[in-house]
Amino acid sequence: MISATLKRSISALKQRFADVIPETRERLARLRKEHGNKVLGPITIEQVIGGMRGIKGLMTETSKLDAFKGIKFRGLTLPECQVRLPSAKREPLPEAMFYLLITGEVPSNSDCDILVREIAERSETIPEHTVRIVNSLPQHMHPMNQLSIGVLSLQTESKFVRAYNAGVKKENYWEYVLEDSLDLIARIPRIAAMIYRNTYKDRRLGPTDPSLDLSANFSKMMGFENEHFWELMRLYLTIHCDHEGGNVSAHATHLVGSALSDPYLAYSAGLNGLAGPLHGLANQECLKFLLKLQEKTGQNPTEEVVEKFVKEILASGQVIPGYGHAVLRVTDPRFVCQMEFAKRVMPKDPLCKLVATLYKVVPRVLKEAGKAANPYPNVDAHSGALLVYFGMREFDFYTVLFGVSRAIGVSAGLVWSRALGLPIERPNSLTMANIEEYVSKSTLA
Repeated sequence: MISATLKRSISALKQRFADVIPETRERLARLRKEHGNKVLGPITIEQVIGGMRGIKGLMTETSKLDAFKGIKFRGLTLPECQVRLPSAKREPLPEAMFYLLITGEVPSNSDCDILVREIAERSETIPEHTVRIVNSLPQHMHPMNQLSIGVLSLQTESKFVRAYNAGVKKENYWEYVLEDSLDLIARIPRIAAMIYRNTYKDRRLGPTDPSLDLSANFSKMMGFENEHFWELMRLYLTIHCDHEGGNVSAHATHLVGSALSDPYLAYSAGLNGLAGPLHGLANQECLKFLLKLQEKTGQNPTEEVVEKFVKEILASGQVIPGYGHAVLRVTDPRFVCQMEFAKRVMPKDPLCKLVATLYKVVPRVLKEAGKAANPYPNVDAHSGALLVYFGMREFDFYTVLFGVSRAIGVSAGLVWSRALGLPIERPNSLTMANIEEYVSKSTLA
C-alpha cells in the first residue's frame, strides 16, 4: 500500500501535470485546425523501402535530437541536465529526469525527494506471481527475454485497465497511465536485479534501503555496494532514458500504446524491439571490439599502434563499433559525460584509457578515409568499459540496463500520448507493384 504522505505527493505530481495539459491541448488543437493540411516534407521511395528513415511521421514531446547539441530533454541539453537536475551526489537522478519529461519543468530538490521516496515505496510492492515467474525461468534464457516476461507479468496490476473497463472518460486516461508508469519504473529495477542474480550469481537479492534512490537500490540489489557504481547507474539510467520517438523501442512502445494497450503491454513490446541486435546490442559490440584491441595491442598501446589496428580493421571492410551516428554531426554528449566520469573516478584504468586513445585516433582516420559523415563516438563507445571496471562482465545483461533506463522516457511518452488524446497509429502501406505503378505513371507524366 502507498502511504498517506505519498498519496498526497502523487496528487501533487498529477496536479502539476494536469496544470500543463490544457495549454498543450489547445496548442495541438490550434495546429490541427490552422495548419493541419500543411506539408512537413516530401517522402521518397528510398525512405519507404529504407525503414522510413528521416520521414517526419511522429510527434514526441519528451525529447528531440539536435545534430550539433545531442539529445535535448524537454529543451535541455545533457550538460544542462547535469547542472540543473537534482542529484544524490554529482550525477542527475533518473527520478528527476522523469519529472522533467512529464512536466517540462526542472523539479525542486523537494519535489525530487518526494518522487524518489514514492518510487522506492512502489518498488517494494512487486506481485508474488511476478517473483515466482521470474524465478522459474531457465537460467540459460537470455536476460532480455526474462525482462520482457517479467514486465508482461506485471500487467495484472494495471490501474489503467481497471479504469478503462470501468468506463473512465477519455480525457482522464492519462491519470491511470501515469499510475502504471510510476509502478513500472519503480518495479523494473527489482525484476532486472532478480534476473542478474538468478542468471549469474546466487539467486539472492542484495538488501535495499528505503532512504536511497532508484539507482542506488538497483545497484545494491544486484550486489554492488561501491557508491561510485551507484553514481555510474544514475548517469547511465539518465543518459539512456530517451532518444526521440522513432527508434525501435520507443516507436514500438508508442505504437502498441496507441491501441490503448496499457504501459506493461506496450513496454514489453518495446523491450522485444530493444533485444534485437540492430538496436540494443551496440554497447556489447563496442566492448568486444575494445577487448579484442586490448588483447592485440596490450594494456597501454601508443596512438601509432592503435591507428595501425584501426586502419587494418577498415581495410578489411569492417567498421569501428561505437563511431558514427545517423543524425549527430559532433561527438555524442553522452559519450563525453561518460569519458569525464572515467577521468574523475578511474583515471588509470587501462580499458578506459584505451577508449580515450581511440577517441584521439579514430575520428582522424575516418575523416582521412572518407568513411563517415560523423566520424565521432556515440554513447555505446564507452559504457561497456565503465561497467567492466566495476566487475560487471556479463555482456548479455547490458541491454537489460538499457531497458531499465528506457522505461523512464517511453513511459513519459505514453502519459503524454494519452493526455493529448493521440489516435491509434495506422499508416498506409504499399506493395512493390503499387510503387512501380506510381513510378511508371510519374515517368509518363
